[in-house]
Amino acid sequence: MKPAIILSLITVGAMLCVPTLTAQSPTGQVDGPLTENPQYNKPNSPKTKNPQVPANNAPPRSDNESSSEQTRMDISPPKGDALAHPDGGHVADDVMELHEWNPLRAMKDVEVGDYYYSRGGYKAALSRYREALQYKPRDAVATFKLAQTLEKTKAFEEAKQRYEEYLAILKDGPSAGEARKALERLNKQ
Repeated sequence: MKPAIILSLITVGAMLCVPTLTAQSPTGQVDGPLTENPQYNKPNSPKTKNPQVPANNAPPRSDNESSSEQTRMDISPPKGDALAHPDGGHVADDVMELHEWNPLRAMKDVEVGDYYYSRGGYKAALSRYREALQYKPRDAVATFKLAQTLEKTKAFEEAKQRYEEYLAILKDGPSAGEARKALERLNKQ
């Protein structure tokens, strides 16, 4: 069928359905939300109350009063919590830098880090792998590659730590064998 014929059939069908969309009252007036019936669209005045809307007789709240005043609870950490959990990332720290969790950004940082690593730019690669771990902490690939780069820059202690972190994340991961060999090699030094 031609598009023009299909369009005209749809239009005719819609016109035939319009009378069934609204209901008529016994007096012949159309009644419903799409009409101008004065009985339906009467605004609520103080004299005529709408029985469907309950009246609110409560006084307005003051500016410092909460509707949940009775259910408010103390959510502050217990005393000594910062000492018990020093790596907890407490809000009360003097400087708090927060990065959103963004695995795509982390993946791109790893990719750029790989580029620098392949060209011998270990300092730039370190920066990119560290940044990847800011956007996706405990990322196994970034952790392993950071460890390799640290080993190349002769930062052996941190390299050992990063290899151990990788094995803690993926003890049987694709680079677990390499990480174990690197740890043995670094422990001998």
